[in-house]
Amino acid sequence: MTIQDKYLIRESESLLSALKRLNEFGSSDSLTLFVINDKSQMVGTLTDGDIRRQLVNNCPLDSPLNKIMHTNFRSLQSEKVDIKQLHQYKEEGITLIPILNKNQQITDIINLKLYRSYLPIDAVLMAGGKGERLRPLTEKTPKPLLKVGNKAIIDYNIERLISYGIKNISVTVNYLKEQLEEHFSSPILSTQIMCVREPQYLGTIGSLKFVPQFHNDTILVMNSDLFTNINYEDFYLHFVEHNADMSVACVPYTVPIPYGIFDLDGRVITGIQEKPTYHFYANAGIYLIKKSLLNKIPQNKFFNATDLIESLINEKMKVIRFPLTGYWIDIGKHEEYNKAQELVKHLN
Repeated sequence: MTIQDKYLIRESESLLSALKRLNEFGSSDSLTLFVINDKSQMVGTLTDGDIRRQLVNNCPLDSPLNKIMHTNFRSLQSEKVDIKQLHQYKEEGITLIPILNKNQQITDIINLKLYRSYLPIDAVLMAGGKGERLRPLTEKTPKPLLKVGNKAIIDYNIERLISYGIKNISVTVNYLKEQLEEHFSSPILSTQIMCVREPQYLGTIGSLKFVPQFHNDTILVMNSDLFTNINYEDFYLHFVEHNADMSVACVPYTVPIPYGIFDLDGRVITGIQEKPTYHFYANAGIYLIKKSLLNKIPQNKFFNATDLIESLINEKMKVIRFPLTGYWIDIGKHEEYNKAQELVKHLN
């Protein structure tokens, strides 16, 4: 039974039928039914509280639901999910939200007990690298499948993306690709991950051209070997708010200088800065781009995300930075891998 089937009930069914349906729900389920008509259009809602009130008022058990359902219901439109509206529903304590198409038919249901958001994004994780700096660990295992704690590095990223309601997820593979394909042969949290073979090493974004289809106008691209708790919803809303062509997640990077630094004009000292600290933003390897920019990526050519950034800047397109708060580790060397192993011990 799909999530839609579980929560849907026909308006012609009775109050008793609804009561029996809700009685089958588990303790973690939201006790809500979405009422549909004979055209599968949503026409109302009914909760366990509604049923109790009807019974107290001596409503007959054979009463059809179209006589007692709530018709002033909350929903979101599938053509353009309003994330801010979703937040408002969450603040109102609503945990189950139907997604409706233009015909008012339910295409999906968001359970906010299980998901943080419902972002209209396609995600692509780059997992084709050889991980040479982590040898000998990566001689027989692709880096994304190395364990951090009791889970593969890439699974932390996959599960976090899914928790934000992202359903279309691809992984580009090359080195030891068969292992990654086997790893994702079964769904992760009911989401089927697509593996896309990279015919040759094409850099940090070049393999994007081999993803056969994108379903949304925004694409998230990231390295698969990151260990981070980035808030993808904040990242997306910031991207939309600033109407950017590309957004780059960045981590603060501070460089303290333990000496006095001279300001110079040729040989002449014009000032001195005593032990200054310089603040920068470093590339975190996570990007949001508009789907329309895919034509900027060359076919079958080594091409990094930084090449795309430079190209867009040269064309006066809008590239912005998103400051990443929280933790972020790029597991490229043994030191970072050990750091991630220590960090995961203190999470949840």
